[in-house]
Amino acid sequence: MTARKSAVHVVDHPLVRHKLTLMRDKAVSTKGFRQLLNEIGMLLCYEVTRDLPTELVEVETPIERTMQPAIAGKKLVFAPILRAGVGFLDGMLDLVPSARVAHVGLYRDPETLEAVEYYFKAPADIADRLVIVMDPMLATANSAVAAISRLKARGAKDIRFVCLLAAPEGIERLTKAHPDVAVWTAAIDRGLNEHGYIVPGLGDAGDRMFGTK
Repeated sequence: MTARKSAVHVVDHPLVRHKLTLMRDKAVSTKGFRQLLNEIGMLLCYEVTRDLPTELVEVETPIERTMQPAIAGKKLVFAPILRAGVGFLDGMLDLVPSARVAHVGLYRDPETLEAVEYYFKAPADIADRLVIVMDPMLATANSAVAAISRLKARGAKDIRFVCLLAAPEGIERLTKAHPDVAVWTAAIDRGLNEHGYIVPGLGDAGDRMFGTK
């Protein structure tokens, strides 16, 4: 099975494209990179939650009582893939402060490029909530596939994936492994280099966000 067109959503808002271009610049400071990632995370959150169901609730304005729409059902679970995924978290929580948070700790083995789990913690009622998995880079997709598999094993049924940049190889692998999980990304780049990094890309998002390289 190849990647389904309808499963991939490229958020091409001018503000998103502009901020992404700033992030690609290797001269951007650690502080600037973190701030831009936080801002783009907020903008992507608007898009990935665009079709959330609503219901009418009664509120009293200073003028009168009225029925107005509010998000229906239980709120979201944000699931950042550690460590770089936490760069999206603050911006998204600013929009949905009642969301719960699951943490999925994975690192990429430098030799095999496979994902290795070192931490996992999720809300007990994750099966009843929409889960938004976050990682800035969808490169080989090994981490994304492993994180989603772990969340499904814990009971998650409704999952979406948000990233800053994606490679065609990563999209194909993720949509083959989890065809029920749609992807939202700010851009799809040319592909992967011999080290499994996205090109032209923006380097290692975790290292740039935390200043560790």
